[in-house]
Amino acid sequence: MYKDTNGVQQKRVSELVIDDTDRKLLSALSEDSSQSYSDLGAMVHLSAPAVHERVKKMKAAGVITKNTISLDGAKIGRPFLAFIHVNYTGAKARENFASLHEDADVEEVHSVAGDSCLLIKARCRDPQALDNLLVRMREFGEVTNTRSHIVLTTLLERGPQAILD
Repeated sequence: MYKDTNGVQQKRVSELVIDDTDRKLLSALSEDSSQSYSDLGAMVHLSAPAVHERVKKMKAAGVITKNTISLDGAKIGRPFLAFIHVNYTGAKARENFASLHEDADVEEVHSVAGDSCLLIKARCRDPQALDNLLVRMREFGEVTNTRSHIVLTTLLERGPQAILD
């Protein structure tokens, strides 16, 4: 005879309250995620195990979604940065654009409000590679127009900041 365990409740992560210490840790980690818990602890006056526990809780609560590195597009052969505004009709086109995660030239795809339906961040080898990407996107159908903005110089590029003003 087997016991029914379907009614067993999963351990839930309670709502995490982010305090000033957590924000300092998040800020430091967003600058350099390879820092040791010991170094982070010295920065916020906590032990390494205490920092580890805080980071673990923030990961479990979805505050920290992943650890990553930042690449220099020019040094890896993708110096050509563009933002593409896309307009389309019909729901099928939106589904097709979601498949752009498979395209190495595409960094971000955002559904936006305003005079465009989507905003796409693309980093390519050269203008021809951008043209090829635009041709692939038009094959999705129902695209009414695209408008591309070529980046000449990046003055600031970063993610969300943990410190509140």
